[in-house]
Amino acid sequence: MLTLSQVTKSFGGRILFEEAALQVNTGDRIGLIGPNGAGKSTLFSLLLRNDEPDEGLVTMQRGVRVGFLPQETAAVTDETVMELAAGAEADGRAEAMAKRILAGLAFRETDFHRPVGELSGGWIMRAHLARLLVEEPDLLLLDEPTNHLDLETLGWFQNHLVGYPGAILTISHDREFLNLICRGIVEIRHRKLIRYTGNFDACLEQKKAREEQQLAAYRNQQKEIAHLEDFINRFRAKASKAAQAQDRIKQLGRMVRIEAPESDEPTVSFRFPQPPRGGQKVIALEGVRQAYGNNVIYDDLNLEIEKGQRTVLVGPNGAGKSTLLKILAGQLELEAGTRTPGHNCSIGYFAQHRTEALDVKRTVLEEVQSIARPVPEQAARTVLGAFLFRGDDVFKRVSVLSGGEKSRLALVKLLLDPPNFLLLDEPTTHLDMPSIDALIRALQPYDGTVYFVSHDVHFIRAMATSVIHVQAGRITRYAGDYEYYREKSQVGGGARAGTVASLGNFQPSAPSVAAEEAPKLGLKEMRAQRRAEADARKAAASERRAREQRVFALEDEIHKLEASQRELSNQLEDPATYENPSLAMEINRKLAGVADALEKANAEWLACAEPTEALV
Repeated sequence: MLTLSQVTKSFGGRILFEEAALQVNTGDRIGLIGPNGAGKSTLFSLLLRNDEPDEGLVTMQRGVRVGFLPQETAAVTDETVMELAAGAEADGRAEAMAKRILAGLAFRETDFHRPVGELSGGWIMRAHLARLLVEEPDLLLLDEPTNHLDLETLGWFQNHLVGYPGAILTISHDREFLNLICRGIVEIRHRKLIRYTGNFDACLEQKKAREEQQLAAYRNQQKEIAHLEDFINRFRAKASKAAQAQDRIKQLGRMVRIEAPESDEPTVSFRFPQPPRGGQKVIALEGVRQAYGNNVIYDDLNLEIEKGQRTVLVGPNGAGKSTLLKILAGQLELEAGTRTPGHNCSIGYFAQHRTEALDVKRTVLEEVQSIARPVPEQAARTVLGAFLFRGDDVFKRVSVLSGGEKSRLALVKLLLDPPNFLLLDEPTTHLDMPSIDALIRALQPYDGTVYFVSHDVHFIRAMATSVIHVQAGRITRYAGDYEYYREKSQVGGGARAGTVASLGNFQPSAPSVAAEEAPKLGLKEMRAQRRAEADARKAAASERRAREQRVFALEDEIHKLEASQRELSNQLEDPATYENPSLAMEINRKLAGVADALEKANAEWLACAEPTEALV
């Protein structure tokens, strides 16, 4: 379907790819990963023929239809949402499919006939995504498609892609998305495209094994080189050993040198400051009413937050998650009710597009050092590097930064001088995987209180110790982590991943805080039961992951054994092989060994694969 052959590409004086190769076949599900700036978007430009390689070829099978979703900007026309999604000359089937997909992406039916130009940037991207899913091109190129989706819409989108009839090549920093969707991973690493079989977790295991093998081979070769060089240096000048020394010099010259494995970007080793101490009660809301015109979001909302809670807000798009963060931050004037901060409560609010607090005249480094408790320059630059401001980027004026760069800069300032109550709205947007990990490392030792909204399940699992589900003006608390919430909400008929949600018009009627249902047990018994349930879930998940990783490893091993079997069989079919009887015997011996290994690998694969299916 699509082939890159020996492609070399430079950008801004830096080589992004060097003799890179890639093949995408019908039905492939491939995730493209790599740090920001590695060349992922440039690779898409090459595939779309918007750019040309410096060397090499990009070839597309004739007649293949390609659909592309950019990361941030898409064309805005005079079309309505339905016209964009279904196509200007859509038939009844296309319209019916467009309605279903638009609903899955959380559009209300009343939005179908709105002009696209009236929508915000994120909703425009959703409308263009709907268009692609209706068209069903043979190859989907998706650049960070989950950036503008809430957690529940993301569930629907993932379920839809599982059954998508075409091939998919997606850039993503969302580990959970890559695990659920992909059957192959391509990493841009050191100017090469390295392909791994299986999902993202399998990629990590294979990558680790490959690096260990390369390191072992490198060390063995270095020992051999040292031995040869020692012999040459000792005996080159001796007439009786000169010929042998020359042989070793030639041997060194013929040797194909193995490169030492190149390590990834170093992790950030910086201890983030701790916030000022506050009281046990962080903040309380009582009888709060909040509406946008006739759209009532909350009525008689009551919520008390205590020190140390790490809570993720989940629920349908438009349910009021971001509104709740704004209420807690004091960003909205309440229509009714009270908001009472606790003793010495200091609040930091990180909105998705917060830029108004930045001084556009300063450089990035100056802006970071303007915090109340400044850190040394080297420490500041270390943290900035983790959040994608590297080298001379720290001397850029804030005025020239993109929206995403300003968002990251505001996040760095918040982390370097944190308050004791953090409110974070989609903090991982615009971050690559190493930066998301840096954010997690920064927040894990933080002893303040965190309430956040995120669609990144990896981040949620790493951070949340409790969950609040927001829907129809009600908030339901779950005194456990995200896995606990998923289990309880599915059993109790609560919010499920993939639920289709409307954008508003909620009519709250029951009390605004609902306690989760639980058996009539004492506190000690309930805690023991929860621990047992959590241990069982972790054990099942661990077993499933181990089996899946073994299945992927076996598939890779089987492919290699089958390739060896074909190569050895071809050698035996060559009459020239039998001119050397010992060679023919050696090939037969190897072929028998490969056949035995292949039989064992296939048997183990069958034993592992079936239980893995049962554990899903």
